[in-house]
Amino acid sequence: MQIATWNVNSLSVRLPQVLDWLRTNPVEALGLQELKLVDEKFPHAAFEELGYHAVSFGQKTYNGVAWISRAPLQDVVRNIPGHDDTQARVIAGTLPTAAGPLRLVNGYFVNGQAPGSDKFAYKMAWLEALQAWLREQLAQWRRLALVGDFNIAPEDRDSFDPVGLAGSIHHTDEERAHFRGLLGLGLHDAFRLFEQPDKTFSWWDYRMLGFQKNRGLRIDHILVSDALKDGVQACQVDRAPRKNPQPSDHAPVVATLAG
Repeated sequence: MQIATWNVNSLSVRLPQVLDWLRTNPVEALGLQELKLVDEKFPHAAFEELGYHAVSFGQKTYNGVAWISRAPLQDVVRNIPGHDDTQARVIAGTLPTAAGPLRLVNGYFVNGQAPGSDKFAYKMAWLEALQAWLREQLAQWRRLALVGDFNIAPEDRDSFDPVGLAGSIHHTDEERAHFRGLLGLGLHDAFRLFEQPDKTFSWWDYRMLGFQKNRGLRIDHILVSDALKDGVQACQVDRAPRKNPQPSDHAPVVATLAG
């Protein structure tokens, strides 16, 4: 089975592309970020026509996350329980599979704008709350995958210019420490379980021919729990949708799991 994550940067704009991608890549579950629409406008019927179910947590103009899945998700949770947040950034649910229940957590992580800013402080507090909640989730669900736009390049090799961008947003020691904290819970970066081509990224700026020059960052991730790690068979970035007319600035990341 395959699970995927994709920041679509407006589902209203990118819906035809998402549907086309699912026809070609019939994954079991797809986590979407940056829907930029309210739940009342979520296009459930379009996904149902392809044989998918959807749960969403939308917000007007900004943010918004959703799961698109073959089977209906159970025990759905929106946002981080106990963390006061007005922004729609997290949706979780349990997917029934032949190997047992699979807990799926999808997050649109805070950007943070710049170190030292109020938005960066918000990002740090949000990451702390996420880590505390995920510790509880992992105690309850052995089979868990955390996917999403993390807005963190975990290592220098995940940035096109690690020297020039050192200390800037997505590259700070604080952000990377939080990423390592997630790994410390017993999660594993599915992409790094395999040998990968150098300079493989998942996001490219629209400006200055970012994609054409491969001036990108790997900030979209799939992390899997200990119980899933040995069953991960592959994990890749699918660059093809980034070549579409009016693409998202992000590309899908797809992990293939046993069971």
